[in-house]
Amino acid sequence: MGELRVRSVLVTGANRGIGLGFVRHLLGLPNPPECVFAACRDPKGQRAQELQNLASKHPNLVIIPLEVTEPASIKAAAASVGERLKGSGLNLLINNAGIGNNSSLDNVTQEDMYQMYATNTIGPLLLSQAFLPLLKKAAQGSPGSGLSCSKAAIINMSSYAGSIQDVYLWEYAQALSYRCSKAALNMLTKCQSLGYREHGILCAAFHPGWVKTDMGGTIEDKTRVTVDVSVRGMLNVISSLSEKDTGTFLDWKGKVVPW
Repeated sequence: MGELRVRSVLVTGANRGIGLGFVRHLLGLPNPPECVFAACRDPKGQRAQELQNLASKHPNLVIIPLEVTEPASIKAAAASVGERLKGSGLNLLINNAGIGNNSSLDNVTQEDMYQMYATNTIGPLLLSQAFLPLLKKAAQGSPGSGLSCSKAAIINMSSYAGSIQDVYLWEYAQALSYRCSKAALNMLTKCQSLGYREHGILCAAFHPGWVKTDMGGTIEDKTRVTVDVSVRGMLNVISSLSEKDTGTFLDWKGKVVPW
């Protein structure tokens, strides 16, 4: 697998966990992107302190305020990124921002479902729509006819928990609203791959593994992986994706995950 080479990347939910891991690894590449856009709710807040520290050391890191459930915030973020790129387009959109809870069949509420879908499914949809002109521009400005993440791509951070065929870790947590939102995100990814292929944009969904983050919970299990291992693996896989991979659901090692 080759090294990822892109001029510009946007990562949502970039102030902690997997999102922050992506930012760190992208900045640490032998040929880092000219622009790494790190989007989070409160760029100046305490929870974004690590991002702020990175930005003070890396002039190619740009922190963008973004609330993925608010269309006006998404529109403003797209305008800000477009202005910064000065016509070159956005190569890679990583829809990483997400929330989770452990709702069960017995206690899940309407509000649980609304919140989970708003962030985990509708957010990536609206972001992809808002950044589509910049992704198209990047695709048009890249040589060759095939699809790749170095050209233009949308990567949606899904979860094995969204697999309908293999209901992952049910014995640990029913996580009903989370599972449903990620299954819907998988369908969105498939639809995007069909709709955006003609524009030269690759689309794929990723299961990052059961990662040791706040969102991943505190259960000890030998299958759990660190943020560093997960992100390094995903970037290796992302670097090698091509036309045949658009519309697929993959894990951090590049293995196909059942729908």
